[in-house]
Amino acid sequence: MFAWLRSLAFQRTVSLPPPALLALSYAILIAVGMLLLKLPVSTHNGIAWGDALFTAVSAVTVTGLAVVDTGSYFTGTGQAFILLMIQLGGLGIMVFAVLVLSAMGLRIGMSHHVFLREDLNQTSVSELVRLLQVILRVVVVCELGGTALLAFVTVPEFGWQQGLWQALFHSISAFNNAGFGLFPDSAVRWASNPLVNFTIPMLVIVGGLGYSVIADIFQLRQWRLFSLHTKLMLVGTGVLLVWSTVIFAALEWDNAKTLGAMGSAFDKWQASWFQAVIARTAGFNSIDLAGMHDSTVLSFVSWMLVGGGSTSTAGGIKVTTFIVLLLATVAFFRRQKQLHVFGRSIGMDQVLKVTAITVLTLLTLMTGMFFLTISNDGKFLDLLFEATSALCTVGVSRGLTAQFDGLGRTVLMLLMFIGRVGPLTLGFFLATQAAPRLRYPAGQVYLG
Repeated sequence: MFAWLRSLAFQRTVSLPPPALLALSYAILIAVGMLLLKLPVSTHNGIAWGDALFTAVSAVTVTGLAVVDTGSYFTGTGQAFILLMIQLGGLGIMVFAVLVLSAMGLRIGMSHHVFLREDLNQTSVSELVRLLQVILRVVVVCELGGTALLAFVTVPEFGWQQGLWQALFHSISAFNNAGFGLFPDSAVRWASNPLVNFTIPMLVIVGGLGYSVIADIFQLRQWRLFSLHTKLMLVGTGVLLVWSTVIFAALEWDNAKTLGAMGSAFDKWQASWFQAVIARTAGFNSIDLAGMHDSTVLSFVSWMLVGGGSTSTAGGIKVTTFIVLLLATVAFFRRQKQLHVFGRSIGMDQVLKVTAITVLTLLTLMTGMFFLTISNDGKFLDLLFEATSALCTVGVSRGLTAQFDGLGRTVLMLLMFIGRVGPLTLGFFLATQAAPRLRYPAGQVYLG
């Protein structure tokens, strides 16, 4: 029966390219999630269709923007539905489907590999099965380990049943870089708790590194054996974390609305570390983001645009994309025709790819900002913060999300969806696949 359903499904969708199928799978999950949230058992007093749709989009795209308070508005059942959407959206529909097929003993055909390759942003089909095994192990270990650590904080505060649920919810949300929390102030109540300030950021970092990086770390265990992608991700992530932590602390140290209200220097560094990790990928916050200086808000926007790693639950243009852009810039000024790093060269096709990703991201952000300024008369910097958070599936907000009208919410939902499916995947979906028949002579374009 499963084989028949599977063959029927692929026969009906064989004409669609993998990027289109990937986008369609996320759209279907969003629709199903919206219907689940509309069920009477999901909320205490019912929910509007628009709010249910926005919540479903935010959960499936693992963003974290919310128009209603998750903890008080939804019942335990509704929160479980949101958590399921976060898990499916974070893992990826195709990843989950192949895991289920493998567990049932069904053969994974080439068509499944192609879809999975698009979802994981991998160029080699042969590495997908190995990557899937790593994914499953990492997900189980990290989410259960995070639950156990957070339980030391939540169980004494809320009791066994509610405390374990709080720990599980926040652990899964953090690992999938979703940022959904069960409190209106996110993680502000734990701003000075060292265990929370360690556990949630570490879950976010591991989830944002990417499964291929985790696979290299656990299987190769030697720096010289790591792939170029893994080396760039580890070095880039480390530098960005240190840089953003120091910058945030320097800018907000004496701000009475954020770090200045904290008693000790240790608490200020904890909060700076927490925000530095969260800024690039997840939607938690342990301080009032609306109280940040404008300079810090701009820094936040830049960190969100960079994002996390490929094959991860994070958004943004990705750390490796940012690094390759910097390397290409340096190579240009040095009059070098090839990019070299860690004893490896980076081909021009990779440079063109990261350029396309960055340009599409910026164009999408500018378009989204145009319509958000029409929808809302708020401060331009706040609108930019909100739009970047949505497109890069970060989920942090300065309090504007629930204030947008229908147009504004539609724009945010589109930005979240595009940010999860991927600007480059969307470009592949819209572009024609025809190969050029003619080779034209080179021409000269004056630049700069």
